[in-house]
Amino acid sequence: MKTLRSFRKTSLSLNFRLLFLYWVAISALLMSSGECLAKKSDFYQIQFYRLNGKVQEEKVDNYLKNAYLPALHRAGIASVGVFKPIESDTASGKKIIVWIPFKSLDHFAEIQDKLIKDEKLQADGKDFIAAPFNEAPYLRKESVLLKAFRFQPQYKLPSFETPHAARVYELRSYESPTEFLFRQKVKMFNEGGEMDIFKELKFNAVFYSEVVSGSTMPNLMYMTTFADLPARTAHWDAFKSSQAWKTLSGLAEYKNTVSRSVIQLLHPTDYSDF
Repeated sequence: MKTLRSFRKTSLSLNFRLLFLYWVAISALLMSSGECLAKKSDFYQIQFYRLNGKVQEEKVDNYLKNAYLPALHRAGIASVGVFKPIESDTASGKKIIVWIPFKSLDHFAEIQDKLIKDEKLQADGKDFIAAPFNEAPYLRKESVLLKAFRFQPQYKLPSFETPHAARVYELRSYESPTEFLFRQKVKMFNEGGEMDIFKELKFNAVFYSEVVSGSTMPNLMYMTTFADLPARTAHWDAFKSSQAWKTLSGLAEYKNTVSRSVIQLLHPTDYSDF
């Protein structure tokens, strides 16, 4: 009898330990998943410089390369992307795009204050910042502020062996007719799994984001990257023929979520950080 009680006690103790270990494992898994989704989303600024020709292009290049990017690096921003439209684009030579990541809106504001107080930036960039009114270094400058999608809250930099001049960075903007349909498109990327398809097909996305301040809202923007133009064509062919994409795009809840798409194919400049 004593042996039976002892066996039962040992068995209960073993079961308790197994249940406890199971609970610990499940809790760790849930915490890990929760932390992934709970990560604070990056904010990004994209600056668009519109130019009237080669002279202005050289002035902006000189300022960005020798004054602005070094100042951002001093302020703690490690990776700044600078891009120009590919040669076959009619905007080639007439636009320069700058992408800057921030940890939060407070971080964005903090960096702006640092730049204003950076005496070296003001000195190195004097000819650009304080150019005469009749020798403006650009036609107009537009700034768009974005918040990273929660299913990719931080940016990811690609790694290619091809030279900068051959690489293609594709910046896309999807505009929606209403706020509701915009949210549906954002959902399609996140919970719907569109981002998973891009990941599976190795599109090397730098970021996915919604525009929180810009001129064409409501809209989202994202950037994918390719070793060269042929690689870009091959990737999109694979995407269009993907059964996962055909199934996702056929769902009624995601119909009519994009009223206009703007596609820009870009090369990174030789002084871009990636």
